[in-house]
Amino acid sequence: MAPTKKERTASRNPSLVRGIGKFSRSKMYHKRGIWAIKAKHGGSFPRHEPKPASAPPPAVKPPKFYPADDVKTPIPNRRKPKPTKLRASITPGTVLILLAGRFMGKRVVFLKQLPSGLLLVTGPFMINGVPLRRVNQAYVIATSTKVDLSGVNVDKFDDKYFTKEKKKTTKKGEGEFFETDKEETKALPQEKKDDQKAVDSQLIKAIEAVEDLKAFTQPRRNKMQKTTHYQLPAVVRRYECYLPDSTSGA
Repeated sequence: MAPTKKERTASRNPSLVRGIGKFSRSKMYHKRGIWAIKAKHGGSFPRHEPKPASAPPPAVKPPKFYPADDVKTPIPNRRKPKPTKLRASITPGTVLILLAGRFMGKRVVFLKQLPSGLLLVTGPFMINGVPLRRVNQAYVIATSTKVDLSGVNVDKFDDKYFTKEKKKTTKKGEGEFFETDKEETKALPQEKKDDQKAVDSQLIKAIEAVEDLKAFTQPRRNKMQKTTHYQLPAVVRRYECYLPDSTSGA
């Protein structure tokens, strides 16, 4: 059942015209019974004690000087570092193709995943010149070719093995400020060379056990390096007359 609307009660002081009531102010004082409330409390209206107001916070004066550089405050973060998940297609012994970096396009053998999440790979160095190095798994393509790594020992290699020594910088004087220091190329330590040879010798044996795998990991050569004029395609020879002659100095 729908609720019924309440009837509008008539005002005690109906208005004659807009803003002017029928009864005066003193008449309404008597009709509302305010005089009785005042008489009941000894001639004054009852008053409640006000609640104690809380003390306002002390005003902090702004500093007179502000730092020139913005100081970054660390954002609270509750995330805990977790080990990087390895792709299912990448397992120890998988032949990978590098997609970026100095050795882009070369094929390498995946040895193991380091605690930092990077992949430890090598060419090996004796076959295609790729040494032991760390690679991000986002920049590799995994092939279906695999190598047996049961005879390869890579326990000593970790992230600390690949860290470089920090150079000690000294403050230059006024006379040495404009002098440019020549960067000295440091030779690879003999210990790391021996480690590379040890891994290569073990890995090459495993590669040679698989048919055509050594040729698969070797670098690709340019077929045009030893191509004579008569071996060029007919299309290249047809447009050769339009090329500038090197002997004419053009």
